[in-house]
Amino acid sequence: MKIKALPLTLATLFASTADGADSGEATLTLGAVTVSAAPGPLPIQTLLTSVDILGGDKVADKNVANSWELLGQMPGVQLTETRMGTESGKATLRAFNGEGYINGIKVLIDGVPSNVNSGNQRFIDMIFPLDIEYIEVVRGTNDPRHGLHNIGGNINIGTRQGGNYADGRLSYGSYNTREAQLALGRESDGLAQNYFLAKQDSDGHRDHARSGKYSLGGKWFYTTSDNRLRLGLTARLYEHTAEEPGYLTAAELAASRRQSPSRNANDGGDRDMQQISADLDWQIRPDLMLSNKLYHNRYVEDRRITFTSYTVGNAPRQRRQWDETQSGLLSALTWRAGKVLTLDGGINLERQDNEYRRYRYSFSDPTDFSAPPARVQNDDRHTFNNVGAYVQAILRPADRLKIIPAFRADRFSGNTRLNTSGVSAPLQDYGWINQPKLSMVYTVSPGTHLYANWGRTFQVLTGSREPAYLTAGQTAYKPSINTGKEIGVKVQPTPGTEARIAVWQQDATDEVANMPSTGTTIGLGETRRKGIDLQLSSRLSESWTVWASHAVQEAKVVRAYTSGGVPLAGKEVFSTPRFITNLGAEYRANADWRLGLQGRAQGDYYIDELNAKGKHGGFVVLDASLRHALTPKVSIDLQIRNLTDRKYEYVWYDNFFWGGNDQPMFSPAQGRSGYLSLNLKM
Repeated sequence: MKIKALPLTLATLFASTADGADSGEATLTLGAVTVSAAPGPLPIQTLLTSVDILGGDKVADKNVANSWELLGQMPGVQLTETRMGTESGKATLRAFNGEGYINGIKVLIDGVPSNVNSGNQRFIDMIFPLDIEYIEVVRGTNDPRHGLHNIGGNINIGTRQGGNYADGRLSYGSYNTREAQLALGRESDGLAQNYFLAKQDSDGHRDHARSGKYSLGGKWFYTTSDNRLRLGLTARLYEHTAEEPGYLTAAELAASRRQSPSRNANDGGDRDMQQISADLDWQIRPDLMLSNKLYHNRYVEDRRITFTSYTVGNAPRQRRQWDETQSGLLSALTWRAGKVLTLDGGINLERQDNEYRRYRYSFSDPTDFSAPPARVQNDDRHTFNNVGAYVQAILRPADRLKIIPAFRADRFSGNTRLNTSGVSAPLQDYGWINQPKLSMVYTVSPGTHLYANWGRTFQVLTGSREPAYLTAGQTAYKPSINTGKEIGVKVQPTPGTEARIAVWQQDATDEVANMPSTGTTIGLGETRRKGIDLQLSSRLSESWTVWASHAVQEAKVVRAYTSGGVPLAGKEVFSTPRFITNLGAEYRANADWRLGLQGRAQGDYYIDELNAKGKHGGFVVLDASLRHALTPKVSIDLQIRNLTDRKYEYVWYDNFFWGGNDQPMFSPAQGRSGYLSLNLKM
């Protein structure tokens, strides 16, 4: 795929567009987003380029098994649908895949870091659609606010805060899916209280796929009468128990897409998560703002999984247990020196105290997880500490020009103890990881903005043992440095219509495909990701709204190590589709009736690092919804997912765990399904 620089003719083409109000210089917004008057950090729209915001009204009425699926509505976001019980999938972007080997996307919930140690996105499961106010997606390398896991961009899920409301949603649908959500908000005399409760149960679209989960959350925020001080506390807890239907061979998939092989009859998982945060935002004086956030995350999981029917050895039958605790501080100070200059800087501290255990079991059909394990592969306890700081300046040397230079630095430390051997070892010594960044936006006209950004991010190794930790004989690793650049244009030709086109490239040094849970490390070498993003959203009339996006992308190894003696240079990074497309339309016949259609497509991808096993996994899916308001406070909606009953599946290659059984393994997606919901505003 050849991608050239954005032609200057685009600037000429868009320079004559009509004036209109902007939602953000290089930001695209779909749906309604509430802007709070409470003190807090600078809005993301004023700081960054290549940002997308999805309003809560676009997600609150969606029926999904897991909330990461909601991100499939957003431009350029790839969904990896593993559908294995508690380990259900994830959302990624900028040609970073979702297999767990290169976890390149930072996740935050209300600004709280919400990745587990490996970088996986499991904390997203705590959030349900009715509690979401907005979702922000920042693409690329130019955001200095975050370090760890912020390689290709970040996702922040903002939940409802303040207001007076009582909303409920009851749903029933295919596979005996039952769900109840209740959201309550009360605000008066400066005190805002928000509560949320959700329960979901389902038999699953395959045999042996029952799932039950609940989430409970509360927020308490107090803002002084002069609006200068805000104190807040947020608490959430989540529990999920699910069976795992297991992966299918090609022959098993052809025989029955809904079956669960007998070997997986005892597979399943239990996941518990908690998140607590405390906020203090202080408007010290009109031009000086201090924001602080303390947080504590806990993640505990017990997963039992049989990967294949392979009878030799004990690697395919595993029990994995995680117990991770993260405690941290985020602090930022913003000084609005004047019209020409705003300075913003901050620090973050995070300490992780983690345990990981992995047991392997002898062959039986199904796996007998109650028997003594054949081998204790891992019994590890490891600490992982991060100190980071950033500073950025918002410069406006002219009315039409905004320049944002920034710099971030991170340092890591920690130790591990391998209880199976008694070995202790320190974390790799990366030193200070420096990350300069630069963004610029030029306003051609009130409705047209040209923007460009350049920046560096990094990848460090995670997990509980080598290569992340320097055990005896372990080679020292340097951090993989990602250097990204992007140029684009956003236009608003008419009020209610926004479009953006961007060309981007991201180069990494010494990238490593690293999956801590399996102890798998593949040195990829130098990689290059590049692509073109096209986006459009338009309110055509009072009745019609349409949106579309198309991301063309490529991830290749440029200069590499070898795999089995075969050079990887020129090979595509596995599990990365070449395109991601979204199309949507909403028609409001009147205040009582609303019809929605949304199409989503992803291309095929190679499943192995040598690109030798063919391409798999592409799909085109169409969803439909119909809502009818019975009264101003009561409505019903019908949703049909995968309307055309398209058959597709997630595919992985199973050669990473053991030899002799190399083959594609499949997790089929659900077919056509329907859900009926009752919505109440009390």
